[in-house]
Amino acid sequence: MTTRRTAIAGMVTALMLGLTAAGTAAPAVDNAAERTPGEAYKRTELYFGGSKPDGSVITPTDFELFVDKEVTPAFPDGLTWLEAHGQWMGGKEDSYVLILLYLPTKRSANRDIEEIRTDYKKQFQQQSVLRADSVERVSF
Repeated sequence: MTTRRTAIAGMVTALMLGLTAAGTAAPAVDNAAERTPGEAYKRTELYFGGSKPDGSVITPTDFELFVDKEVTPAFPDGLTWLEAHGQWMGGKEDSYVLILLYLPTKRSANRDIEEIRTDYKKQFQQQSVLRADSVERVSF
């Protein structure tokens, strides 16, 4: 019986010492050092079809002129656009992706983006311009 009590007491002591050591062994992690740099920005991606209903192509030059006239005045701080290949409603076509990053405090952003979508659909006879919004951490 004494051997059993001694064994149990030894296990309890080892367990307590282990818990105490585990609680104090590792230094606290500095969360500031682990954070991603930058600040929160809104990100909007717009996906534009690259061909008209009659089969004619919206060329990169056509798209760049549209960006210069309709997008840049609303987002003069910068933007990115890419030529892409897409598929929609069973058909494949070349397309364009526009990426906008802007501060959440830009009050006119939503209205400006909706005007861009409307203008593109009208100018190039498109049924839709896909919009995807998110919040990202941005560092320059």
